[in-house]
Amino acid sequence: MTTSTSPLDVAKIRDDFPILNTQSASGRPLVYFDNAATTQRPNAVIDAMSRCYREYYSNVHRGIHTLSEASTGAYENARATVASFMNASTTSEVVFAAGTTAAINTVARSWGDQNLSSGDVILLLISEHHANIVPWHQLAERVGCRVEFIAINDDFLIDDEAVASAIQTHQPKLFAFGAASNTLGTEYPVKRWTQLAHDVGATVLIDAAQAAPHWQLDVQDWGADFVVFSGHKVCGPTGIGVLWGRESLLDSMPPFLGGGGMIDTVTTDGFTSHSLPEKFEAGTPPIVEAIGLEAAVKYLLQIGMDNIHAHERQLGSRADAGLREIAGVRVIGPTPKHKGGINSFVVEGVHAHDVSQFLDGQGVAVRAGHHCTMPLHNAIGVSATSRASCYFYNTIDEVDVFLQAVSDVRDRFAKTGRRRRSRESRSET
Repeated sequence: MTTSTSPLDVAKIRDDFPILNTQSASGRPLVYFDNAATTQRPNAVIDAMSRCYREYYSNVHRGIHTLSEASTGAYENARATVASFMNASTTSEVVFAAGTTAAINTVARSWGDQNLSSGDVILLLISEHHANIVPWHQLAERVGCRVEFIAINDDFLIDDEAVASAIQTHQPKLFAFGAASNTLGTEYPVKRWTQLAHDVGATVLIDAAQAAPHWQLDVQDWGADFVVFSGHKVCGPTGIGVLWGRESLLDSMPPFLGGGGMIDTVTTDGFTSHSLPEKFEAGTPPIVEAIGLEAAVKYLLQIGMDNIHAHERQLGSRADAGLREIAGVRVIGPTPKHKGGINSFVVEGVHAHDVSQFLDGQGVAVRAGHHCTMPLHNAIGVSATSRASCYFYNTIDEVDVFLQAVSDVRDRFAKTGRRRRSRESRSET
């Protein structure tokens, strides 16, 4: 199953993912192309989490017994591994959260409430996921600031000139944008745009949920102030994500959630918070999930992020080219030069949900709907799209199965439409 030009031995990799050997409900081999929503877990992650539960699970920190010390050590080792994965300068900058959404909300509630006020501007891309829109709308309602958006052009792109112009026009206090679009697949120049924002004194938050699974993260090189991503999109468990922030910024921010774990002292008169990163990790943390996340990023690094990205681009390019050759299919996104392994599309006369249901009958799992990007869909004038998103464990053969299934969708619904029109014509006579 290895492609002739792929840097990966995909057949060997697939042996690490038990679920990929299952069949779909239709009895056909599963083609899992819903990776932008969530990825599958390799045995290394499943085993690491199971081993913790079986051998050394306990609550972390403050427990002076063998199990607690073992769990604490594993939990903090996971933090160190994630810090290395992101090229953070210190583990104090790595905060475990429930996911990307929780991490962004933490920044909005803590840094945002502290630093923004009436008249300030938060600048976003129109392609943002709702997780990087709604918390800023909520902040605007609380403090009176406003949210502005940068539009895409007719080629589904946002160029440097548009970003520079918007930054100069709005002088934002915060520029928050996704490193890659979960709908368009577009990969944005994080470092360049961060510098443009910093030139006017803006703080920058990068939503790396769609970048972390595919690129080599480097928060120091990017130069951003906050970077967030989710565990379940990098072959790790659900219920955990990462908030990275500059140590000086995090240190100046008040804690968002209060309770155990985040405190230093508590009296009847008040409390003092713990130092970083515990200050932002109230309650029992996601212990086993952190251990699973560590196993996941180690697994990805062993494969090689550059190899992953190159393989996905090959698959994405083939899918893009094939979709554009099918009559009645419109690709919603830029050319392969500008994107990774995500291809969103519409089939003329067929709703995205019907497309997804038909493809499921062929064993192909794709996503249908607005993909938590309603403003983007409104801007391009479509209510819903179908989205096929590949990952490093997918194959060229699977892309071809997918393309044939999409072609069959068009043929099937065209025939259904002809039969319906024929029946209507006979009834009229």
